[in-house]
Amino acid sequence: MGVFGGAFDPPHLAHRAIAIAALQQLDLDELRVIPTGQAWHKARALTEAHHRLAMAELNFGDLPGVVIDQRELARAGPSFTVDTLREIRAEVPLVELFLLIGEDQARALTSWREWQEVTRLSIICVAARADSARTDTDFKPPVGFEARFMMLQTPPMALSATQIRGCVATQQGIAPLVFEPVARYIDHHHLYQDA
Repeated sequence: MGVFGGAFDPPHLAHRAIAIAALQQLDLDELRVIPTGQAWHKARALTEAHHRLAMAELNFGDLPGVVIDQRELARAGPSFTVDTLREIRAEVPLVELFLLIGEDQARALTSWREWQEVTRLSIICVAARADSARTDTDFKPPVGFEARFMMLQTPPMALSATQIRGCVATQQGIAPLVFEPVARYIDHHHLYQDA
């Protein structure tokens, strides 16, 4: 089972590409897409949960095997991946869990709460992210944990939700950055106009 969490504020084409790659390459029966509740690592307030949930449904809902999981949105207090993985493990104890994360998050993994437990509960599947500011583009797992990591074969996409929010705020088009139903939703609900 795949587990793909994130703020999805908004979800974009790189998120969708990661989901598609995971479904195909990992031969997943199910991929749980989990919008973050209260993000402990974000300095800014996230867009209201119902909007992020609706955009996640639009971005991923048509993909076979994807389930949009609302557990973190319903949870009080900060959302920690380790808690979510423990809950899922308790529900499906015999299923191998594959945690999908971008390369940027993989680099920060050792700052996560109980990150060693995260690697015990799941195989960490890292998707490359194009980043012109970096010269050392090859991600290296923490020493001693190499067997708990694998790379997803995805085309590096230089996309970020921050970039998309900025484009909306400055009235630039986002059509090539997000799935078309998500772009329509953002426009219809006037999201990110003051980002």
